[in-house]
Amino acid sequence: MIEGTPLQASDTVLLPERIGDLTGLDQFGLAGELLATFLAAFLVGNLMLAMTGVAGPWAKRKITAAFTDRIAVNRLGPAGLFIIVADAVRLLSKELIIPENADRPAYDLAPIVVASSALLGFAVIPMGSGIHLADPEVGLVFTFAVAGIASVGLVMAGYSSANKYSLLGGLRAVAQNVAYEIPLIVTGMSVVIFTGTLQMSEIVAVQNEPLVDLGLVAIPQWFAIVNPFAFVLFLVANFAEVGRNPFDTPEAPTEIVAGYQTEYSSVYFVLIYLGEFLHIFLGGAIIATIFLGGPAGPGPEAIGIVWFLVKIWGVFLLTQWLRSAVPRVRIDQLIEIGWKGLLVLSFANLVLTAVIVGLIA
Repeated sequence: MIEGTPLQASDTVLLPERIGDLTGLDQFGLAGELLATFLAAFLVGNLMLAMTGVAGPWAKRKITAAFTDRIAVNRLGPAGLFIIVADAVRLLSKELIIPENADRPAYDLAPIVVASSALLGFAVIPMGSGIHLADPEVGLVFTFAVAGIASVGLVMAGYSSANKYSLLGGLRAVAQNVAYEIPLIVTGMSVVIFTGTLQMSEIVAVQNEPLVDLGLVAIPQWFAIVNPFAFVLFLVANFAEVGRNPFDTPEAPTEIVAGYQTEYSSVYFVLIYLGEFLHIFLGGAIIATIFLGGPAGPGPEAIGIVWFLVKIWGVFLLTQWLRSAVPRVRIDQLIEIGWKGLLVLSFANLVLTAVIVGLIA
């Protein structure tokens, strides 16, 4: 029997509050609250960074090898897991080469902007098992807003590198983000019409209600089941937003060297690469939250974080599957799909959702 995790926004106890109660920091007033919030953010941030550290150097290679009938990394440690440490040492120990005519402030800040914008998005995501940093009433809008800051980082990286290919790659990346961010948000708003709220915990709570109760098995009211058309639209737009196949044209080496990141090396390259995978996981977290019931799943509420991470990794597996199976599209096709395809379909879905909800109400 599938039972959703009971999560009501009014009863939500946030992770900083839990840490404050457990450690006694709540007795020290504002300073204690700030320290508890910092510790909570540190835990969530490191959880996401650890997942990214596994996904980039190891899981990505293993999944791609499985799809293409190759062996992948297998020399360092069990199943090649120590390649994570080896790659970290290799990349961080490389010389940091700065282009002669680079715009240093923008060049230095761009990798930080790209990576930090994704980390900020996890602040309002309810992960289950009491792991939830903040729960503002405009949580969904906040997530979309901070994730969109990455576009600024891509522009900064492109123009500050003093390289025409980097500039073109940055412009292509921003054109792609604009073309697909609108359908992404519009499709997300169809979920808001169903729930009547932008608060993440409330969106999860609404999905905990059973859609069909068959006695021994209850089908949950996940919006991927209620509105599969919106779910598919959101998936496609999300793949384009995070630059996964077939929408990885702006940084494809066969198209324009390495795009906006051509001139980056050492720790700066690591930050941009890290930001790319953090955005993949953030996209998976948003999909899990607004379409797949968040941390809901079989078993007790305490293992909600396990189900949440399974859903995120499921989205990551799908991105790697597409990377191995679907060829990339040309830049003109990419923009045309966004503006003439997904944009029209997303507004059609929004109107249809509003009509259905209005009739039901």
